[in-house]
Amino acid sequence: MLKAQETVLEIDLKAIQHNFKFLKSKLENNTKFLAVVKAFAYGSDAIEIAKYLENLGVDYFAVAYVDEGIALRNAGIKTPILVLHPLPENFNAIIQHCLEPSIYSQRVLNEFIIVAENNKQKNYPIHIKFNTGLNRLGFADTEVETILNNLKKTEAIKVKSLFSHLAASEDENEKTFTLNQITSFNNVSKKITEALPYQTMLHICNTSGILNYPQAHLNMVRSGIGLYGFGNNPKINKHLKPIATLKTSISQIHIIKKGNSLGYNRAFVANKDVRTATLPIGHADGIGRPYGNGNGFVFINGKKAFIIGNVCMDMIMVDITSIPCKEGDEVIVFGPEHSAEELAGSIQSISYELLTSVSQRVKRSFRR
Repeated sequence: MLKAQETVLEIDLKAIQHNFKFLKSKLENNTKFLAVVKAFAYGSDAIEIAKYLENLGVDYFAVAYVDEGIALRNAGIKTPILVLHPLPENFNAIIQHCLEPSIYSQRVLNEFIIVAENNKQKNYPIHIKFNTGLNRLGFADTEVETILNNLKKTEAIKVKSLFSHLAASEDENEKTFTLNQITSFNNVSKKITEALPYQTMLHICNTSGILNYPQAHLNMVRSGIGLYGFGNNPKINKHLKPIATLKTSISQIHIIKKGNSLGYNRAFVANKDVRTATLPIGHADGIGRPYGNGNGFVFINGKKAFIIGNVCMDMIMVDITSIPCKEGDEVIVFGPEHSAEELAGSIQSISYELLTSVSQRVKRSFRR
């Protein structure tokens, strides 16, 4: 692609296709695939990514909140959309836009039944979530009878799936915990499915679950970070292609004389003459303040340039003393050759946080 002359996030859609095919290759032919496109498709572009994946044949999408699902519907997405964390005040909008709620507590179940009945719905699809150890959202296994009793009282809803979420499927040291989660889910789902007069889907595997626990693929799997090129394991990462490259360019070059300071609060004071480059990207674009003062880095002409001084809202300054470069040269913040995992790791963070932090004011471009 063309050299960047501004800050831009380049999205390689062919990389998404590669990752999708790799993950699908781990599944049985009849196992459905749910693509997670919450958080602006992990910081890329939810609408463009969803349209592309819909053409590839994904079976389901998942978003975190109702507004994300509405945006997809308004863009013409027809594939079923699971809303992972719906709130009761949005239940009418869920029905209006044909979204499918995760029902994770008795309060939420009762309130959705009321809204569905008021909207004269019959067999409206819902997904019941069980807490098997993540302790974030979900029914307890002791609530099965209460759930079934409520389902018997109404024809407004129908259980499309039962699901849970693995807490540490990427961690070999937590294998016993993960297997216990899978067993717990199998036990509770068996009680529900045996009592229901119809079949329902079951899913518990996230990206790492797909790769590490094939016995738990069940009827459907969910993948988020894997689609975007990260497998939470260096061995798996070799088979995936990061889809996003964050680029910018050098706005201006300065010579900071020994004893002079740079940036807000004079956080950097030169102990020798230093050559610096100012880049048009800052914490409002997703490069948070923790990356400043020598923690984070970018790549200029293939060489690592550390961020010095405090990160500004719209700019960072990097040390280019030993890097041949000029104003206007392209800068790579992260991409396939310079992993977002490595940059995030410089501040003890993870790729998810860095990717989803890229501001929507950053221009997106797409390689098809």
